[in-house]
Amino acid sequence: MQTISVTTARKTFLAAQGFADPRPSGPVSRRHLKRVLSRVQLLQLDSVNVAVRAHYMPVFSRLGAYEPELLDAAAWSHSARQPRLMVETWAHEASLLPIEDWPLIRSGAKRDGWWRHYGPLIEKSPGLVDEILSVVKELGPIGAGGIEREVAADAQRRGPGSWWERSEVKRVCEYLFGVGQLTTGTRKSFERLYDLTERVVPPEILARSVSAEEGARGLIERSARALGVATETDLRDYYRLGPAPARQAVAELVEAGVLEPVRVRGWKPVAYRHADARTPRAVTGRALLCPFDPLIWERARTERLFGFHYRIEIYVPEPKRVYGYYVFPFLLDGSLVARVDLKSDRAAGVLRVQGAFAEEDVDVARVLPELAAELRHMAEWLGLSGVEVGTRGDLAKPLAKLVR
Repeated sequence: MQTISVTTARKTFLAAQGFADPRPSGPVSRRHLKRVLSRVQLLQLDSVNVAVRAHYMPVFSRLGAYEPELLDAAAWSHSARQPRLMVETWAHEASLLPIEDWPLIRSGAKRDGWWRHYGPLIEKSPGLVDEILSVVKELGPIGAGGIEREVAADAQRRGPGSWWERSEVKRVCEYLFGVGQLTTGTRKSFERLYDLTERVVPPEILARSVSAEEGARGLIERSARALGVATETDLRDYYRLGPAPARQAVAELVEAGVLEPVRVRGWKPVAYRHADARTPRAVTGRALLCPFDPLIWERARTERLFGFHYRIEIYVPEPKRVYGYYVFPFLLDGSLVARVDLKSDRAAGVLRVQGAFAEEDVDVARVLPELAAELRHMAEWLGLSGVEVGTRGDLAKPLAKLVR
């Protein structure tokens, strides 16, 4: 079994994620978006909108400035000329993934998530399931609030004994989304508008039957393609698979020659390298990474590969936060060298850097102008007029001078 260094594993990972590719020199197109999706495999969604919605940022990190409407159209609209590229479902978390991967997610390889706890409610209220599906069929795409109003109106017409609580309606909607009977038809101001899955996923994809074993192999192969070099735990976490199907899929992919076992110095478990993975001699360039970027979302892996201890402090009381509320690591030439706490202040028209911190032993003179330039680029992309730097962190004062 070949032994490789952490540096080699890190460069392989960065290349797999698209950070060894140059940013486009001209306008970003649908072809560029497809390339990013072929690297990362999925984009995580999140409701936090302090700086920018989580699913937009990984594309910017890899391609630079682009029109967010490009991603919106690929995710939530369809035409004969430009078919829908992605579908929304539970993968790593709530995510956008290529629409052709729908059969793998629904194969039974992935264990049910939190929505399984709504099973007793579904058994108790089968009529509510039928009612919601009927409303969506007639009026969809429609939000949970609209469904609640329609269900309540129907209950009033039927009289006593047919009333459901609003919270029950919402939970059944979430359950039907979790099991794949509903998906997101489109979004309006980021509100999910539910639609029947058969009206979103093309019939030829919906009709494809995939066994749980085939589904696990497909998802693990995609994990390996996105990660380059990864342990079995890393591979299963990408789509949140269970241990048993993940281990079986890894073994079968090794036997098929898709995965190659390797040792990474300093790692206890065996790692697996995708057969198509490449290791560039060097990784150059810069990127700000949102907390939900797939390069850093598995915190233990981030520490193993980059020596970078990272935690999201959204739920930490403000006095106890170390770096800030919504902190973006800064990637420069293949290393995580700094972190900045960012907020888009729309009223003032500026990107606020509420804290800026260098990692230990980095070349600050090299980091500062690159970080300043990327912050200005991000502000311009977000339609903000400039960057304002606060006082927290060792980089704050010199950074403030550079972004003026």
